[in-house]
Amino acid sequence: QVQLVESGGGLVQAGGSLRLSCAVSVRTFSSYTMGWFRQALGKEREFVAAITWRHGNIHYADSLKGRFTISRDIAKNTVYLQMNSLKPEDTAVYYCAWSRTAWGPRTEGDYDYWGQGTQVTVSS
Repeated sequence: QVQLVESGGGLVQAGGSLRLSCAVSVRTFSSYTMGWFRQALGKEREFVAAITWRHGNIHYADSLKGRFTISRDIAKNTVYLQMNSLKPEDTAVYYCAWSRTAWGPRTEGDYDYWGQGTQVTVSS
């Protein structure tokens, strides 16, 4: 059983920053991937970033590389998404997700558990 609890969303002006957190509770697995996805209103959910838990290998959506940073704190069992230089088009519900795979997948179907989502709204 895996539980994910997200926090950190909110309203921010364009150009601002936010940091999302996702606390993960997982038993028996020592090697897995944590990912972030987002879904804007009326659009499909899209990959944002992923990090492999054991080795810390990181993957980003090409369009977000340089503005978003994914990281993990193993001691706190928490994954973070630091978002800088936010734009109105970054407005979406952001989800953290857990995958039993260890290679850092970018595909929604490769993730087994999902957080409840947190709203990020960027005003212009």
